[in-house]
Amino acid sequence: MLAERVEPTAQPINVLVILGHPRVDSFCGALAEAFCKGARAAGVELRRLDLSEMDFDTDLHQVSPNDQPLEDDLSKARELFLWADHLVIVYPTWWGTAPALLKGFLDRMMAPGFAFTTCEGGIGYQGLLQSRSAQLITTMDTPPLAHRLLYREPGKNALARATLGFCGIRPVRSLVFGSVKNASADQREGWLARAERQGRRLKQGRVTRMERLQQKAGAWLRSLRLQFYPMSWMAYAIGALAVAPGSSVLGTSVFWVGYLCLFLLEVATVLVNEVVDLRTDQNNRYFNAFTGGSRVLVDGSLSRKEVKAGIGVVLLGLLASTVWLLSLSVAAPAASIVLLGVLTVLAIGYTAPPLNLSYRGLGEVDVAVTHSIGVMLCGYVFLDGAWYDPAPWLLGMPMLLGILPSITLAGIPDLEADALAEKRTLAVRFGFRNALLIALFFVLLSAAAAWAWDVWGLVAGAYNGIAWLVVPHAAFLAWLLYCHVRSDEAPGRIDGLMVAALSYVLWFGLVPLLNLALLKPT
Repeated sequence: MLAERVEPTAQPINVLVILGHPRVDSFCGALAEAFCKGARAAGVELRRLDLSEMDFDTDLHQVSPNDQPLEDDLSKARELFLWADHLVIVYPTWWGTAPALLKGFLDRMMAPGFAFTTCEGGIGYQGLLQSRSAQLITTMDTPPLAHRLLYREPGKNALARATLGFCGIRPVRSLVFGSVKNASADQREGWLARAERQGRRLKQGRVTRMERLQQKAGAWLRSLRLQFYPMSWMAYAIGALAVAPGSSVLGTSVFWVGYLCLFLLEVATVLVNEVVDLRTDQNNRYFNAFTGGSRVLVDGSLSRKEVKAGIGVVLLGLLASTVWLLSLSVAAPAASIVLLGVLTVLAIGYTAPPLNLSYRGLGEVDVAVTHSIGVMLCGYVFLDGAWYDPAPWLLGMPMLLGILPSITLAGIPDLEADALAEKRTLAVRFGFRNALLIALFFVLLSAAAAWAWDVWGLVAGAYNGIAWLVVPHAAFLAWLLYCHVRSDEAPGRIDGLMVAALSYVLWFGLVPLLNLALLKPT
């Protein structure tokens, strides 16, 4: 992918410079020529498009751009787009955005099937112009700082993110010159020299070291899948507070070092999942933020070697953090070591051999146990509670039941891909509608457990008041599940249902966390 493809100077980069000003003899025209001068000195293969000299209709008269025949000049421009490795667009910023000429050019050019296509996964669209980068060079009369702070750069955002980025072109860097109307001759000469230097930098490759670093950092951040971590933190905090309700235990070093161990364990788990589940992720057509993996291996943002190295580093960090925890905690070392050891085996064994729990039909139960009772026990034991006390087990049971609907439903978008990879999730084993019925069963069971824990006031009243929140939400979620069971839809994306199921789990974390935190110490 882009971060791994940096052209050496021995293989020239194909660069297309597009002048979006309606007049060639403008300052934008001079900037375009200055950039071209520097790019030629860098040894690139250079082509230039002056939009004002092209013959095409800027207005889109049909429902779809594909229904309006392309003029010869636009057909040639498309060929140049496909030829180019690096696009340079030089234009003036008028009324906060690009001129009508450039906007019309993009309206006609960036059509479905050429620049992007629809797909079932992600946001529903996929860019088709990947492995390309871009440079925006724009002039304006507004001082650039004022334009950034007051207007938030609408033109740049529209081009860099909503147009080029949407079509897969990354990175998109920007060079802004202004205020042009107040600029002296020396300032203009300085700007022209800067544009030329920008062209010369292509000798080092079209992606800078900093951009490669940013892309790699972004890929690692995506690989962590941080959206899953808040729930495990809440469960861990509930377990810690169960030792001493209403105390300041959440501010202790033992608490946070213990959570560092769990955080690193979760990082190792998701990275292992990326490697083991690569086959199913590659075949997954319905991936989203909560299913289908982070896609860093699928799209090539990270290599298998990098991810495996990351797993090793994280596991070493987990070992060091465990030693740190044992030096701080007054709990029995053996209990903490055994608990962390068992949790590590279960968490990584979700996909990793020899357990391969998710491939044996036990993945849903594994996730529910580790993310509820498992982490609650850690919080309880790390803060000097005994693992055999009933408190953490009772606290974790309603949450365990509340997690099962969402983790069962998460297998539905992945069903087709998981079946091809012989991953035996509940959705694969029992089918689409039976998975919905299983989720419905656990919604009703978890709501009943929450109501019972509320009425009985178990574990210092940790679940007091939860029935007022869980029961209505469970009724709504049950209705949604019933509608899906009765519908004729095939397995696919169930984003609305997933949101309802995932938000349902939050009550099982927030209510006991607040109740235990606000309880007066005894």
